[in-house]
Amino acid sequence: MSLPKEHICTLFLFGLFISCSSPQGPDLTPREQAAFEEAKANGQLVNEGLERCKKLVDDWLKEADPESGLIPRNLTGSKDIWNAKDAAADNYPFMVLTAALTDQARFDGRMKDMLDKETALTSRVDRMPDTYSFSKKGFENPEVDMAEILFGSSEYIKDGLLPLTEWLGESPWSERMIGILDDMWKHAPVETKYGKIVSTNVELNGEMLQALSRIYWMTGEDKYLEWAIRLGDYYLLGDQHPTTHFKELRLRDHGCEVVSGLCELYATVSYARPEKKGEYLSPIHQMLDRILEVGRNEDGLFYNVINPQTGEIVNKGIADNFGYNLNGIYTVYQLDSRQAYKDATIKALNALNTSYRNFDWERGSADGYADAIEGALNLYNREPEQAAAEWVDSEIQVMWSMQDSSHRPDTEIWRDSGIIEGWHGDGNFARTTIMYCFWKTQGMTVQPWRADIQPGVSNMGDYLAISIQTDDPWSGKLKFDTKRHQTILNLPFDWPRINQFPEWFTPDPDSKYELINIASGASNIYSGTQLMEGIDVDLEPGTAQWLLKVAS
Repeated sequence: MSLPKEHICTLFLFGLFISCSSPQGPDLTPREQAAFEEAKANGQLVNEGLERCKKLVDDWLKEADPESGLIPRNLTGSKDIWNAKDAAADNYPFMVLTAALTDQARFDGRMKDMLDKETALTSRVDRMPDTYSFSKKGFENPEVDMAEILFGSSEYIKDGLLPLTEWLGESPWSERMIGILDDMWKHAPVETKYGKIVSTNVELNGEMLQALSRIYWMTGEDKYLEWAIRLGDYYLLGDQHPTTHFKELRLRDHGCEVVSGLCELYATVSYARPEKKGEYLSPIHQMLDRILEVGRNEDGLFYNVINPQTGEIVNKGIADNFGYNLNGIYTVYQLDSRQAYKDATIKALNALNTSYRNFDWERGSADGYADAIEGALNLYNREPEQAAAEWVDSEIQVMWSMQDSSHRPDTEIWRDSGIIEGWHGDGNFARTTIMYCFWKTQGMTVQPWRADIQPGVSNMGDYLAISIQTDDPWSGKLKFDTKRHQTILNLPFDWPRINQFPEWFTPDPDSKYELINIASGASNIYSGTQLMEGIDVDLEPGTAQWLLKVAS
């Protein structure tokens, strides 16, 4: 059960430490006992997930170019190059996030060093990166291909640096993101009656709509909204409307980004430029209504490609990126209360567990599983359908198994390695695993990480049960999440976003929380701010448990 956001401010924290002796505090109710059993199981999952991510990073770093320190695009091909749209966008950022959660020294050291090297070696047109060859010790392409540079820059921003910034906040990575974005629009080459835009590529423009909408709120700088509105006008007010004018509309990645991107801009102008919302309302609803009418199968999932004008299904494959479309659809539901948009989300979530277990997402690729699980988790955060939770728990195991040698077609490839499939999509395995682990801790993190620590949380609605297991003594902090859509992005509301890390339990900084050790009866009062900054904890081997409950 998800903790109701409106009840967060009234929660209080109780503590319980279980050792070999009998606890001295009151007995737990059967419901509380069940919650702790679930929290303990969640802790085992979190440990497995983050250790898998750490192993992935360990073994990918072994493949880095020894001179530049950069990781290659792929290991089975393109091993001589680093590029922005793949190595930088899909793999490297989630190596950074893994290090932030599991290895602070690596985060501060090698991950930051890689960013410095990448910036120095690959920036070609101002701060925009281009493909770098390890053997040439320079750019792979002798000539500047501005279209490729713009596309790679966009991918790096939206797929990598933006989700990293949504977790880390202001950092060297956010500075890199802003620098690349500013230079993309400095060199925007396409003239339209609405002003210059960076491309006519639907995927690139969709990514820009998402990035600009969020970065406008994050920075407060009007230029980002102005650039986004140029794209919004181009698609919604001109002759490029996705369902009125397109003969083919991809509802999977490499095309669907424009759907959710336009919805993110619609959310932004609803607060920042209400008159523009009035202009966009009808074409936005028209686009979403037509997609729901002709773009779904009987389960409410989306086909890969449709002709929105005729309703023809161009590619009948089922998109692993169903959640990306539903992010935008649900956002417009949040704004305009169109029940059909909420119903579409709930229908898809409930269909997963009955019809899509062990489904052949992207021909069995871990990347397909990562995108599908991400979509379900992000929407479950808004609409907590139990069937969706059961499906995510089932399918994460399928994805994790792809890291194990026994499940590889050729078990001699990377035997006992953390590498998944040896291409840049491996980073998405880490991205979605981390999302899953945050769900199982409700956003709580432990610092420092250690291989034997198992932190898990069960959200019972009116309280949280927290369990931490260790094999050896451990001292560190329990750190609770913040409303990052406010504290980092300054968004007017928390609309669902591609590659975001959903918020679960977030203390109110102005409220007071009581920490009671039930075994000893000791009690401490903390503010929500202190919980977010981190509570100091010393643990002995065994299982420590805390009960988060409404206080009198």
